[in-house]
Amino acid sequence: MQYTSFQPRPRTLLGPGPADVHPRILAAMARPTIGHLDPLFIALMDEIKDLLRYAFRTENRLTMPVSGPGSVGMETCFVNLVEPGDKVVVCINGVFGTRMKENVERIGATAVVVADPWGRAVDPNKLEDALRAHPDAKVVAFVHAETSTGARSDAKTLVEIAHRHDCITIVDAVTALGGCELQVDAWDIDAVYAGSQKCLSCTPGLAPISLNERALERIRSRQARVQSWFMDLNLVMGYWDGSQRRSYHHTAPINALYGLHEALLMLREEGIEQAWARHHRHHLALRAGLEALGLALIVPEGERLPQLNLVSIPEGIDDATVRARLLAEYDLELGAGLGDLAGKVWRIGLMGYSSRPENLMLCLGALGTVLRDLGHGGDIDGALVAAHRQVFG
Repeated sequence: MQYTSFQPRPRTLLGPGPADVHPRILAAMARPTIGHLDPLFIALMDEIKDLLRYAFRTENRLTMPVSGPGSVGMETCFVNLVEPGDKVVVCINGVFGTRMKENVERIGATAVVVADPWGRAVDPNKLEDALRAHPDAKVVAFVHAETSTGARSDAKTLVEIAHRHDCITIVDAVTALGGCELQVDAWDIDAVYAGSQKCLSCTPGLAPISLNERALERIRSRQARVQSWFMDLNLVMGYWDGSQRRSYHHTAPINALYGLHEALLMLREEGIEQAWARHHRHHLALRAGLEALGLALIVPEGERLPQLNLVSIPEGIDDATVRARLLAEYDLELGAGLGDLAGKVWRIGLMGYSSRPENLMLCLGALGTVLRDLGHGGDIDGALVAAHRQVFG
């Protein structure tokens, strides 16, 4: 077989991630590779940390990108902050809460589950009850923005409850960072992780994290050695901490970090509050258009993520057929449902560079046309007009 250079078709990515990557970011990643200990690259690392502090709304010294996807950010937080024998309260309202529980159990700790229905926020009262029943718990873990369902939990309240019971918090903000309000310092979050490929509009492969002094003190007081060499923050900080001479830990993904730097620079240029507002405005426009098409959002209004929308599939419509046609005929990718929601919902992401008016109109027009062909009625022109009004007034 003869192989040639891979040339993917341009797609419009409106699923749960990755999102469309801005041309500025792709251009930044094509710049010349330099060494991971080059003084120029060291200076870039310091800028990335400062820009991440802006995105997370924190002054935490330990704020940096981990080399790996969001799942590596998750595992980094767990293996450093949880020891064998610890009791951890894990809030599960979707796939990624389940993965938190898996991390806890693989470490040799005990997971106490606070379960809520998929598509709903974590119930603070259930967390309070669990902590009262387990006063020896040391950590509370929850997903702020559940990628599998589009539900947003009240992170500020959940952290307050955890701290009242002397627990530190681990928060999944993979889909939240850059797309909806996230205030690491104001909400007193102890450890948080995110991903580069969602609302930051960068490529997959980097996981921003931030840990406060309370979390660092827990790491310093560990009785057991961190079970992962690669994710041991005691070692990684020898490379990322600018207050000391940089020591080799691993070869950083240099060009990917060029891209993250550009993405964070663009976020600062737009303004973090303005980015949150843009995602919310486009969510309202999508909702208006979907309603005109006769489609409904699953998550209750006060618990919805603006950047990831869970849409009920009409009765008699086959999920896979619709998504396959959208991809083949419009180069448009929507996300499928996961777990109990598989085949019942679509996940429409409006994240980062994907959150643009032209993508809204493409999505509504294409989805409406395919559904009409399959026998589902809906006012396509009305959907486009309704969305336009929400975006432009």
